[in-house]
Amino acid sequence: MKFLLVFDFDHTIIDENSDTWIVKCTPKKKLPNGLRNSYKPGHWTEYMGRVFVYLGDNGIKEDEMKRTMTTIPFTSGMVDLLGFIGENKEIFDCIIVSDSNTVFIDWILKAADFHRVFDEVFTNPAAFSSTGYLTVQNFHAHHCAKCPKNLCKRKVLKEFLDKQLERGVSYAQIVYIGDGGNDLCPVMFLKKDDIAMPRQGYTLEKKISQLAQDLSPVECSVLVWSSATDIMSYLKLLIKE
Repeated sequence: MKFLLVFDFDHTIIDENSDTWIVKCTPKKKLPNGLRNSYKPGHWTEYMGRVFVYLGDNGIKEDEMKRTMTTIPFTSGMVDLLGFIGENKEIFDCIIVSDSNTVFIDWILKAADFHRVFDEVFTNPAAFSSTGYLTVQNFHAHHCAKCPKNLCKRKVLKEFLDKQLERGVSYAQIVYIGDGGNDLCPVMFLKKDDIAMPRQGYTLEKKISQLAQDLSPVECSVLVWSSATDIMSYLKLLIKE
């Protein structure tokens, strides 16, 4: 039996938000107020589309964006953790479910030679247009009232598990590693043998704690991490069992 590791990307694999890091490419390393204030809750992807237009209008080219993005630091201990998972791929299937985009994640993983660690990456599709502008689209449509309109991570996880079952693959345990508010929906889908690993001090941990205080705790086990070394310690225990 294999284990499924599900990773968020921003503030989980990397120690920053890839979408806000790209602002370092702009002429003043910040966005004009009008653009910054144009974000509407739940519509982040459309907002990023406008940011990418601004970058394109300012003549920021693909190679400059790529150079900037590949300087994002990995979270503490993450390089060792991904190396460890890569060495144990016969035991671990590993996917990313992220509200970033395909271009950013691809650049960052390939630059660090970690793209082979992940079996699939589920994130907003992005590409460069013929005029050299980066464009981004919503990952999918869904009917979940709890999630931003472009991505329900629970739906992604459920569809992935269904597809794996059709291939005859089921998992002894799902380990979900994330930090954000949009990671709560998939965590609430996990069963009692699964484990949620929220990053210490971030929104996901706070939301899981709040549910426990409201006497409607999540069904899965919860193990908080502050460094990816904590995650690796847990995975080494799993392998021993």
